[in-house]
Amino acid sequence: MNAVNTLRVLRQMGSCSRADIVRALGLAAPTVTNVVKDLVAANLVLPSGEGKSKGGRPPDIIRFNAAHGCLAGVQITSSKLAFLVTDLDGTVLCRHSVKILRGQSSPERVCRLIQETMREVLKQLRIARKQLLALVVGVPAVTNVQDGSVVFVSTMDDWRSVPLRTMLEKLFGCRIVIENDANLAAQGERYGGAALDQDSFVYVSIGPNVSAGIVLQQQIHHGAQWCAGEIGYLRLPHLSRRKPTGQEFGELEELVTEFGLVQEWLSTIAGSRPQTKKMTAREILDLANEGDADALAVVRSRAQLISDILINLSLILNPGLILLGGEVGSHPAMLTAVRKELEGVEFAVTDVAAGTLGDEAVLWGAIALALEALPSILIPDVA
Repeated sequence: MNAVNTLRVLRQMGSCSRADIVRALGLAAPTVTNVVKDLVAANLVLPSGEGKSKGGRPPDIIRFNAAHGCLAGVQITSSKLAFLVTDLDGTVLCRHSVKILRGQSSPERVCRLIQETMREVLKQLRIARKQLLALVVGVPAVTNVQDGSVVFVSTMDDWRSVPLRTMLEKLFGCRIVIENDANLAAQGERYGGAALDQDSFVYVSIGPNVSAGIVLQQQIHHGAQWCAGEIGYLRLPHLSRRKPTGQEFGELEELVTEFGLVQEWLSTIAGSRPQTKKMTAREILDLANEGDADALAVVRSRAQLISDILINLSLILNPGLILLGGEVGSHPAMLTAVRKELEGVEFAVTDVAAGTLGDEAVLWGAIALALEALPSILIPDVA
């Protein structure tokens, strides 16, 4: 435990003397000397020259060896894999992405693609495979974090009851963590985005699908069956009585996602203006931002649904902040429209803002989880 705490001090300070560690931890000087000696022998701590003298012999400065290994975050979507590799301080070493070809999205093929891509990335970085200490994978799915399995993915074939962590452990000799992508995005925003000072907040991602990452008292809330935050399956009684099922999109996903926005646009302009090309959700949102009446009507109708969901989440959880992410949720036109709909709400709803990490929120959440687990990885006996 003394070694873990010493590493924590070194990671926080960047570099310091043994005397600094003694003062920070309240340990005896001989204890710190022995701990540092062991950490140097394990290549976890490196000498960093001499510090400034305060009248006597200049102190020896030491620092955490962030190049001892690396960490990787992987985001799985239905069309691609995104990778972020950092050193042990969270400094970016590499960003990479690779397409998932049609018919190649089975769990087995995706695991092989992760392995092949990481092999090439590590080779380019000139990092030995054994130096990859943790691989954290974000999946657009209900995930059982405890056993590392994917309960189901509605957008990919054969992804039901998949023992993903076990499959990847056979390919990688490092710590493997499997987590829902919205939960990781929330972690990412708390690590280095718009939720830095928030103990309790909700991250709502609205893009190809819709889901939420719920952080309560600094911890991700998974729920009893790991499906907390799966708001795409919220019941919409005034529209239908369809029961949620993992084999298809939820009702809310059909309405407020990129697909839902485009469908509402087509319905709005039918017979009133020529459709010269197929519009994307971003193009419709950009038109709304420019004041186009039809686009504003589309955004307003979807903002009403989103604001209803945010009010309900706020009444149940009362978070200090709600972040909107994803291409639809974080767009200025949608954020402005949602805030307009929330005007006059007297309690529960606090601040609503856009996430700041964009497409990398999930990957930075993965790195944040890996950094949290680092002490138990570097010094397993204290896990």
